[in-house]
Amino acid sequence: MPINKFNIRVYGILINELNQVLLSDELIKGFKITKFPGGGLEFGEGTIDCIIREFMEETNNQIEVIEHFYTTDYMQISAYNSEHQIISIYYLVKPCSTFEIKTTEKVFDFEGGKEHEQTFRWIDLKSISENDFTLAIDKIVGGMLQKKSLSL
Repeated sequence: MPINKFNIRVYGILINELNQVLLSDELIKGFKITKFPGGGLEFGEGTIDCIIREFMEETNNQIEVIEHFYTTDYMQISAYNSEHQIISIYYLVKPCSTFEIKTTEKVFDFEGGKEHEQTFRWIDLKSISENDFTLAIDKIVGGMLQKKSLSL
């Protein structure tokens, strides 16, 4: 089956004052996924506008982009559609004001198990690893964050 579409995803890496990274646990198409907050680029939207919109939709908090962190540099087929090539862009972000969000310490702490249900967790930057994530590109970025935190 030929690949004929690009699916561009934009994610934010938010690190709080306790040196913890915000993760999102979501139920997507029946699968439990742990990832960074963010989502799909919409037509006519820039990548920075996308991550600002996604954070507002998902967390109800305004953020700003600090810097680019990583863009997929290899071929990755979508986990959900074998005709789509995924391109993911990651930015380091910070809140524009006090970041207020309900979090949990339990993985997949869903109330009803409904499609698109989402919970958030903080994880210590020093203990983060690729194993904390579900999807291939997030695993790479998690590993990059782990290496960066070990060198600090």
